Amino acid sequence: MKRFVCYTTDPEPLELVPARGDRTWMDDTPDRFAYRCLPLSMANSTGWELLNPIGFSATWNGSIRQDGITLQSHNPAETDKLQRLALSHFGSGVLTFHTGWLFHTPPGWAMQARGAPNWIKDGIQALDGLVETDWLPFPFTMNWKFTRPGTVSFEVGEPLCYILPLPHGLYNDIQPLTTAVGNNPELYQQYQAWGTSRASFLQKLEDNDESTRKQGWQRFYMHGKDADGLKVGTTHLTKRKLKTPRAATEDDFPNPPTP
Repeated sequence: MKRFVCYTTDPEPLELVPARGDRTWMDDTPDRFAYRCLPLSMANSTGWELLNPIGFSATWNGSIRQDGITLQSHNPAETDKLQRLALSHFGSGVLTFHTGWLFHTPPGWAMQARGAPNWIKDGIQALDGLVETDWLPFPFTMNWKFTRPGTVSFEVGEPLCYILPLPHGLYNDIQPLTTAVGNNPELYQQYQAWGTSRASFLQKLEDNDESTRKQGWQRFYMHGKDADGLKVGTTHLTKRKLKTPRAATEDDFPNPPTP
């Protein structure tokens, strides 16, 4: 799949942008060491974000009733806009958002709708959904669940939803196989070499070896190499640069359906 179609269902849909790789809590780690974990950064930026247009607070009193959640705009002039954006539809501390989009993917592809990966928000948790957007003729909502009674704030530009197309139709055909790593001699040799190198590196750190301290951390995965320094990651990526949504043209739909 090389494209999916994003249909607006509202005059002012949530802004749709390629996902960012940074996180405040990662910035705040000593020397920003969290960014040394490439899988974290790649997960952060592999998808598209739907951004919050207005600042507001949501309060849950612990009730399972729909009126258990109350909303308060940070700007009173945007109260009507907040009412169109968010509501308590299901009760039980679930906050629901309308995105203003209807997504359409090719056959066999679905859309995972979730919170931005590794985006930590105290008091509320984004819920994941997998939607069959290859046939669905109406939009889905994005839902968040309070983890306890209290108040949470959503700021302007914060991702309310994170979408990721997935080959939904293929998963039932995937067969996980289990076996000991020793049954793959080449992999086992690489695994042992990594373990030996890792143990040696940690011991040198403990011994306060100057060159090891300057190195700071091993970069096998970051560089897509094994413990012997050989390049092994044939599709290895260290940065993600997703396409920004653009307006569709007639050339994108050369054979439109007949009304």
